Amino acid sequence: MRKRFEQQLRFGQISISEVQVNLKNRSAFTKLILALQHLFVTSEYNEKIFRVLEDKILKDKKRTGRPGMDLWIIFVLAQTRLCMNLNYDDLHHMANNDKLLRQIMGIEFDNYYSIEPIEFEYQNILDNVSLLDDETVRDLNQIVVEMGHDVFKKKEEEPLRLKTDSFVVESNVHFPTDYNLLWDSARKCIDIVGKFTKKHQKLTGWRKISYWHRKLKREMRALAQIGRKGGGNKKERLLKAATNYINTANAFLSKLENEKHNLPLSDIKDIDLQIELEYYRSMLIKHIDLVERRLIKEEKIPHHEKVFSIFEPYTEWINKGKQHPNVELGKNFQITTDQFNLAIDYKIMENEVDKSTVVSLGDRVLRRYKVASWSFDKGFFSKVNKEILSLYVDNVAIRKMGRLTKAEKEEENQAEFKKLCNKHSAVESNINELEHRGLSRCPDKGYEHFKRYLGLGVCAYNLHKIGSELLRIEREKIIRRAA
Repeated sequence: MRKRFEQQLRFGQISISEVQVNLKNRSAFTKLILALQHLFVTSEYNEKIFRVLEDKILKDKKRTGRPGMDLWIIFVLAQTRLCMNLNYDDLHHMANNDKLLRQIMGIEFDNYYSIEPIEFEYQNILDNVSLLDDETVRDLNQIVVEMGHDVFKKKEEEPLRLKTDSFVVESNVHFPTDYNLLWDSARKCIDIVGKFTKKHQKLTGWRKISYWHRKLKREMRALAQIGRKGGGNKKERLLKAATNYINTANAFLSKLENEKHNLPLSDIKDIDLQIELEYYRSMLIKHIDLVERRLIKEEKIPHHEKVFSIFEPYTEWINKGKQHPNVELGKNFQITTDQFNLAIDYKIMENEVDKSTVVSLGDRVLRRYKVASWSFDKGFFSKVNKEILSLYVDNVAIRKMGRLTKAEKEEENQAEFKKLCNKHSAVESNINELEHRGLSRCPDKGYEHFKRYLGLGVCAYNLHKIGSELLRIEREKIIRRAA
């Protein structure tokens, strides 16, 4: 049975409330430890955090059985991973060897007592951190924001001054072309069939599986080389290479269709492999069709028919009009920060543009907070958006795209409007810091893990901001004592 944390201290165990932090160190890890310690020792937020974790992890679980990883340790490891932008190997190393991290998790002992240290396996950390989901992380982030407002001494009735912008969080995918996605589909089909042949030694019909792998890859590379380079008769050579590639892919597909009914279904793992094989077979059929239509029939493929990754199918092709990079592969991520630079709201945009999200954003935020001013960039502008927000917010600054009327020019030349627009640029530094907290590229596989990863990144960013303020406060206390 899992516990919130180990309440009964053992000989030599260091209490989380007594963990000492080097205040001369300004690293992100120091600030995170200060914020986590403040969260743990403040009973109001401590109780809220554990209630959320229990509702998610312990719901419908019996209060018996072997002990699992403590809820506090799960939370600390999840935040450490994102705040320090670590992979699971580095997190595994820190969890077993970093003294300060082990102290804040409540598992570090004084060496004098010769107590055998608690150590974690790599898979244990991965499985437990993955127990959190997007909804749970959103609730945790709201509690962290409440604590942040308390630390920054926000008065209860003080309205917020908000800034909203969006940026792209990339998925962990390679640059897509229809012919390399066809190769990915065929390669995965070959890999899965290889797993069947390795598990079931008596399976026949796949003696030449390595031949299919070499031939498909060779013809994909030949097509890619011709497409990338110039030279004489390029169109004819490209057509010939594409024809050979498609013929080989169709031959492999026919072989797969004829033999897939002979693949055994002896246990649950075989069923999982069959489901996986069916998915990649459908992707193979789709991309044979796309390559044939584009390179042989010279059709222009509609955007909605394209897939930009067979492994992360949620990936979008996003062109935000920037020069470097001109195209990004991932999801648009909308962030709203306040005057304390805390991220009070975030949203993953599903094939949406900025201006289509303003009404739902206002509905989410205005139900929780009183807002004095709100600034956006030009991409969020529409007449309806501005009129609706102006009903509830005194100062709304959204610059209009295109030509301005005389009244609009006068409005945008007002001192308050200019002041808000100038302050809006602070959201760019917030975005830059979020990218340093791991939200530049998501390494986790699957859309649910992608959503959780982004939420944990926002939560870690907020804890880092709170820790920075706590560090400033502690340093001021030292200076006052010295004076």
